[in-house]
Amino acid sequence: MASITPYLTFTDTCEAAFNFYRSVFGGEFVQVVRFKDMPSEHTPASAANLIAHISLPIGGGTLLLGSDAPEGFGPPINAGNNFSLSLNAQSKEEATMLFNGLSAGGNVIMPLDISPWGSFFGMWQDQFGINWMVSYEMENK
Repeated sequence: MASITPYLTFTDTCEAAFNFYRSVFGGEFVQVVRFKDMPSEHTPASAANLIAHISLPIGGGTLLLGSDAPEGFGPPINAGNNFSLSLNAQSKEEATMLFNGLSAGGNVIMPLDISPWGSFFGMWQDQFGINWMVSYEMENK
């Protein structure tokens, strides 16, 4: 069954925040993807160097994930909605089942598809206003 990972969202301060977290937890970033690396014509030039996805192991098998949310990428970020529950699926089939089930009656933000960082990935807000993500790590599978 899927496990849950905290995913933090920032308004232009993700890199600074994650450098701070790394100074406390130690370790190295597993992934750092900037918006300029994303295949999207919708990314504003001002967001090119902002973080689209970052991953930091913080111990006990837990990853802390995060990104910036430039204007126009989903709903505005405010205290209280600056995090998501990220489900780590064991297969594409499980990811699809979780995505379809939990997004029913909600709002799909990013349809389930292959991400630039190599995951089968999707984002949504459920019918109760909770932000979710699902990811199946396809590399080495």
